[in-house]
Amino acid sequence: KPAYQNLRQKVDNFVSTHLDKQEWNPAMNKNQLRNGLRQSVIQSGMLEAGVDRIISQVVDPKLNHIFRPQIERAIHEFLAAQKKEETVPAPPPEPENKDPPAPSQDAS
Repeated sequence: KPAYQNLRQKVDNFVSTHLDKQEWNPAMNKNQLRNGLRQSVIQSGMLEAGVDRIISQVVDPKLNHIFRPQIERAIHEFLAAQKKEETVPAPPPEPENKDPPAPSQDAS
């Protein structure tokens, strides 16, 4: 969580600084302003670095003891199912009857 909070704080500060530099007037196109801000944030590289920190802080510690066993179990189950399909012989094809079955002769 600290890495997320750190990134959020950095982005908030960056946005505030960026907007402080803008001279506001009601005729400004808000979408252009928003897109310019978005491009500035992306070009700064802070998002990429921050997300990398979040991943290393949150995901990496769980990788070996949580994710890897689940992945290995799923692979083993998949491979066992594949092996089972290979070893189970296909059922013999049913003989083709070209003649329709004869009607039964019930004495009623």
